[in-house]
Amino acid sequence: MFNRSFTTSILLAAALCAFAYAQEKPIGQFESHEDVGNPAKPGSVVYDAAKQTYAITGSGVNMWAGRDEFHYVWMRMKGNFILRARVEFLGKGVDPHRKIGWIARHSLEADSPHVNATVHGDGHASLQYRRAKGAETERVNFTAKSPDVIQLERKGDTFIMSVANFGEVFMKPETTEVALGDEVYVGVYVCSHNKDVYETAVFRDVEITVPARDGFVPYREYIGSNLEVMDLATLQRKVLYRVKDSLQAPNWTRDGKALIYNHNGLLYRFDLKTNTPAVFDTGDVKRNNNDHVISFDGKTLGISSSSAEDGNVSMIYTVPITGGKPVKVTRKGPSYLHGWSPDKKWLVFAGRRNDEFDIYKIPANGGEEIQLTTTKGVDDGPEYTPDGKYIYFNSFRTGAMQIWRMKPDGSEQTQITNDEYNNWFPHISPDGKWIVFITFPQDIAPGDHPFYKHVYLRLMPIGGGEPKVIAYLYGGQGTINVPSWSSDSKKIAFVSNTVAGSTSR
Repeated sequence: MFNRSFTTSILLAAALCAFAYAQEKPIGQFESHEDVGNPAKPGSVVYDAAKQTYAITGSGVNMWAGRDEFHYVWMRMKGNFILRARVEFLGKGVDPHRKIGWIARHSLEADSPHVNATVHGDGHASLQYRRAKGAETERVNFTAKSPDVIQLERKGDTFIMSVANFGEVFMKPETTEVALGDEVYVGVYVCSHNKDVYETAVFRDVEITVPARDGFVPYREYIGSNLEVMDLATLQRKVLYRVKDSLQAPNWTRDGKALIYNHNGLLYRFDLKTNTPAVFDTGDVKRNNNDHVISFDGKTLGISSSSAEDGNVSMIYTVPITGGKPVKVTRKGPSYLHGWSPDKKWLVFAGRRNDEFDIYKIPANGGEEIQLTTTKGVDDGPEYTPDGKYIYFNSFRTGAMQIWRMKPDGSEQTQITNDEYNNWFPHISPDGKWIVFITFPQDIAPGDHPFYKHVYLRLMPIGGGEPKVIAYLYGGQGTINVPSWSSDSKKIAFVSNTVAGSTSR
């Protein structure tokens, strides 16, 4: 006979140890997970590292009045932050008031002060908050129905909730003031709103961003960068690589094996098989900026760089795709390369001449530049279509920065987008069917494309139509300045930003 009581005690102790270990082990970007408020049915989380998704199962009677019950996947953070994710309940569910979203809390106690950006099972979204320990919960409702993108931003004691139906821009945000203290718990959660029921939700494109500090000096200070790729069939994003400073403007090589990006004035080749970078040889040209383009045949890289010899203004060079000694093409500056013609005979670029930014083209082997646009203001981002029939570019000649196109000789300049946002850097898919571009909000001056702002990546048919948001980002300058489509037109590469090393782990 064995001692059943002793064995039970051993098994219980082992289970508790295993549970404690699970609680301490990081889950993706988060520190830990646990039930808040002691719900009757314990919750759980499954992190899929390949897809970078979180499947959270939780119970709990409610998150309301003076206390909460839910399952929480959390981390501790100090200062300002931006939290964003795509969210989705799995299955029909039981209670229409079941909840998912982001929550920031002073503590893990059930009655803690908090700010909760939530979407309910019946589709309504609200900003909910408890101002003091044990106080009644308050809320502000959105008119949006069943949004699946949730963002919660903190600026001191101000919390801002934004929501969107994926593919659309954020609707008007809701704001509240709640004093939670400098260090808070932040994370994603599930509450079933029924003590006897489990609900499960999936969180994807989970972004935990620490923005640039107040008083940040652009082009002198930088924050961290994430190198990302997106599969356009599934719209699934994946972070491949992170650095603590500024990584910018990834090109996708024509053979699909690597990305070429700018980092601290040097170009790097990022091997997509090993996820490792190596310096790309540009000889003695070592002050490269983020305007570099691979020729359509994949054999030559055009780069933009400055030197003391040229008065520290950007000039255009070409170099073999395997690296080597660059050959200078332009003699006037500043000149910023954005495109090759498909036959490799021409380079098209943005140049500042007489305090005006216009579009120019120049023979790839050097020669006289030809001015293609002459309107007042900024014309930028020129890029040839794969058939060579058009050059797409961005211009704010009608007010906001918009996407335009013209014939390669500068004729038939036609506006393609027409909205209240500022649209920059149109990139044409290799199959010639799509345009992806970056969109800055209305509060950004139309002639500027700064670092570290809320931006969108949007996709539209080559001939025009309604742009669709495919990524909600904190980024801007350097995010997608250059052509970054994979050669099969199935993926894009881009950069998002956050202060590195700011969270406790």
